[in-house]
Amino acid sequence: MILSMASSSTPKYNSNSLENSSIKRTLQDGTNWEKNEEIPRLPGETRVTDKDVIYMCPFNGPVKGRVYITNYRLYLRSLENDPVVVLDVPLGVISRIEKMGGASSRGENSYGLDITCKDMRNLRFALKQEGHSRRDIFEVLTKHAFPQSHNLLFFAFANEEKFSENGWMVYNPMSEYRRQGLPNERWRVTFINEHYGLCDTYPSLLVVPYNATDEDLKKVAAFRSRNRIPQALLCFFPVCFSELFVQLETCRKNEMHWILQAHKISVLSWIHPENQAVIMRCSQPLVGMSGKRNKDDERYLDIIREANGQISKLTIYDARPNVNAVANKATGGGYESEDAYPNAELFFLDIHNIHVMRESLKKLKDIVYPNVEESHWLSSLESTHWLEHIKLVLTGAIQVADKVSSGRSSVLVHCSDGWDRTAQLTSLAMLMLDSYYRTIEGFEVLVQKEWISFGHKFASRIGHGDKNHADADRSPIFLQFIDCVWQMSKQFPTAFEFNEQFLITILDHLYSCRFGTFLYNSESVREKEKVTEKTLSLWSLINSEKSKYTNPFYSKELNRALYPVASMRHLELWVNYYIRWNPRIRQQQPNPVEQRYMELLALRDDYMRRLEELQITNNAKISNSSASSTSPSQMMSQVQTHF
Repeated sequence: MILSMASSSTPKYNSNSLENSSIKRTLQDGTNWEKNEEIPRLPGETRVTDKDVIYMCPFNGPVKGRVYITNYRLYLRSLENDPVVVLDVPLGVISRIEKMGGASSRGENSYGLDITCKDMRNLRFALKQEGHSRRDIFEVLTKHAFPQSHNLLFFAFANEEKFSENGWMVYNPMSEYRRQGLPNERWRVTFINEHYGLCDTYPSLLVVPYNATDEDLKKVAAFRSRNRIPQALLCFFPVCFSELFVQLETCRKNEMHWILQAHKISVLSWIHPENQAVIMRCSQPLVGMSGKRNKDDERYLDIIREANGQISKLTIYDARPNVNAVANKATGGGYESEDAYPNAELFFLDIHNIHVMRESLKKLKDIVYPNVEESHWLSSLESTHWLEHIKLVLTGAIQVADKVSSGRSSVLVHCSDGWDRTAQLTSLAMLMLDSYYRTIEGFEVLVQKEWISFGHKFASRIGHGDKNHADADRSPIFLQFIDCVWQMSKQFPTAFEFNEQFLITILDHLYSCRFGTFLYNSESVREKEKVTEKTLSLWSLINSEKSKYTNPFYSKELNRALYPVASMRHLELWVNYYIRWNPRIRQQQPNPVEQRYMELLALRDDYMRRLEELQITNNAKISNSSASSTSPSQMMSQVQTHF
């Protein structure tokens, strides 16, 4: 891979050119300039303090400026206007704050603060020793960047933004299962986990085989790590799409019947609309060193296999390397043996654990920020193993998808606890198989279902509001998933309704704590904290401005299964995300057709505004008895831009 470097003969870059573009995005995302204010603020955002500092820009050297700290962001504006240097950092992005230098420090700009960010940046500010400026900023930043460590609420609970769309309405589990033709004579909806008594990291609503009773589920839960029983995620049924609506109506009429029968659980993710094969997810079995068996668990997996209606074996994909799965026996875990599960076949996918991924991202950050060594770039990138891990995750997901679609076999996916690698594999496989998840709405549903409702530990993996920078639970699992989605979108540029900015926005707000979407570790905790009542959803922002996140090359007709090429020759480093803060790297330029598409959308919006103004003027002139004319909104709703 070759990176374009800025020529030494070109004008000096603004060290914060990308931060400036970030501010523009933030302003478009709802930030408003208050009159007589030096900083942009969101509704509910309040200023806490401000100080003169020197920003130690790694690209252009020291920049004198003033830093403002609110309950949401750190905002720096340079004192000089040529060029204007701006930093806009949501406090949730901050991972660590360290004091630099001591009272005896004599070197120029050697006394101040080092700030490590979760989005690949490091920031350094020099301050004067007199006046306790460093102490004041350190205390304020520590308090508001790490609210959970100081018994404070996230900014999401103070955010008073208003959006035209309610993102919390995007995902309704019953509607999503209905879309897949569920429930039916083989699968049913159960509320056995309604109060999270069976498994506190699973959602309240689950889909399980019809022939499994409540007692079966409780016994199976006792043999699975964290009580995370096999749960159906996605199913394929032998119905064509024209017949689907008839089936859905039948499901609605019989819904109460299914609910009454639902106190009988593995958990389903997805069902194939042609061969009835399903994707299931769970955690590892608790076999231990003694090789314990559980007849109820063995029978339950047989019920899952039989629900397929095929004679093939149930395929189990263990995301871990074989050696790791064996090592887990020492702590009471393990995997399914051939003796205990004769009607199943087991494959290990060799995806490493959260600690390996954390170290890999750390190495990647070291080579992309602040400086990129052009002469050793390829060897440096290889040494991080980041793309190798992306390859393994994609390869595993391809195997899952192909087994369901071509092999007509139901599959069960797990790792250790079933909330990291498992979520990567099931969600990517579903993205490959089901074109609905490749739309903006469908992808939001996919994230809500596979990641948020099924208990990916966002709070632990990201460290929201937690000052413990060295926490061993932190890991870029969700970032890896989004990277894999980006790799797929590069290989299939017309298959996804959303664009790159959609994915970057999701990652930015994964850290920002501006929305409640990614807060906490499980549905049960979010319900306890009343997240949907007291915070806004990220999808509210995105769905209120869909044109910004729409891929102009999207083809609705491309509804077949997609199998990306997961070889190192076809994988790329996501420069526009990982190296976006470095102004010396020329960012990948937008496609000219995409640029023109956005220009036309802006023109359409401008014409619509003018028509609205003309309508208001015209209405003032006509009598109340005059017949009302068609509104500009109605007229413009018919206008579409095609390429």
